[in-house]
Amino acid sequence: MIKPLILLVLAAIVASLGSGLFHLVQDEGRSKRMVNALSVRIALSVLLFVLLFVAWRSGLIAPHGVSR
Repeated sequence: MIKPLILLVLAAIVASLGSGLFHLVQDEGRSKRMVNALSVRIALSVLLFVLLFVAWRSGLIAPHGVSR
């Protein structure tokens, strides 16, 4: 359940970043839509960090090392 939620938040972050780029090109930086899209991306990034931390502390996900 937690892994699809993490992927959904990652997809929302990428979509918000794309929206910010679209508004940058479309409005040429004259409107606040780009700023709003990037603010949403920052909020989603913080949400993702908190979600990963809570999932790690509760044992739902576990870090692993790089195989040699």
